[in-house]
Amino acid sequence: MNGVVIKTTGKRYTVKTEVGDIVQSRLKGKFRIAGIKSTNPIVVGDKVEVVQESELWMIVKLHDRKNHILRKSVNLSKQTHIIAANIDQAILMITLDSPVTTTGFIDRFLVAANAYGVEVLLLFNKVDLLNDELKFQQAKFKNVYEKIGYTCFSTSVINDDLSKIKELMKGKVNMISGHSGVGKSTLINKLQPELDINTKEVSETHQQGQHTTTFSELHELDFGASIIDTPGIRGFGLVELEVAELGSYFPEFFKLKSQCKFHNCIHKNEPHCAVKSALENGEIAEARYKNYLNMLVEKEEHFRTNNY
Repeated sequence: MNGVVIKTTGKRYTVKTEVGDIVQSRLKGKFRIAGIKSTNPIVVGDKVEVVQESELWMIVKLHDRKNHILRKSVNLSKQTHIIAANIDQAILMITLDSPVTTTGFIDRFLVAANAYGVEVLLLFNKVDLLNDELKFQQAKFKNVYEKIGYTCFSTSVINDDLSKIKELMKGKVNMISGHSGVGKSTLINKLQPELDINTKEVSETHQQGQHTTTFSELHELDFGASIIDTPGIRGFGLVELEVAELGSYFPEFFKLKSQCKFHNCIHKNEPHCAVKSALENGEIAEARYKNYLNMLVEKEEHFRTNNY
């Protein structure tokens, strides 16, 4: 019987079958070690085949994924951690205060999403907490990302009407992500109050969110959308991307690539680089370019380390 994974808790997987039943499942032993380099071979959003063996349900097949998002795992024995699969839209929640979301984190997330074919909506939250300086900074951020084609939305999830956000989510499987404390659980509770997901205040000492969601879970919403709630993440290490292709996942760089003198230009030290010319002319955001260089150096170091 086919179904969709709607929750993962370690070695247990909650699957909603094609007939609407909710079953608790495990993986076959051989399935779990079949050359899978991820810490989590099955994730929320995966379409699977399950069979019942005595009182247990077992996942026996993983169907092909439309897409997924993954990042470098904190588990050194593995290479990657897949966040979710078969996503129509990722909603990256961003706050400029309590806690602070940096452009470095935003750009890493966007690169990973772009690399695996996932569209992203940037949702700036907690606008009610911003002073004039931070409001100006947020406006600059929005301008940068809207200019290169990303949909941006500013709100106070607690105070504002969310009808426009619902329209952007309708008919889609939405994955919600961001640092702990940016308001992911609060957003879901506002969209579907009866879910009553636990929330916590941001730590006053470290200005970081406290984890309330510990496992990913897919929720169906009554306005014709579904949302995958994911644990808060502090960092976003890139994996499975080559040095030469990194620039292609920056839309404004990719648009100019054909104008560079060298077809394999990585927009770093090469002469007659269209990307660097656009940077000098103010057509490309300096922060975006700096974040790109940081990622490039990281990938170059990774390549050297693994080839000596």
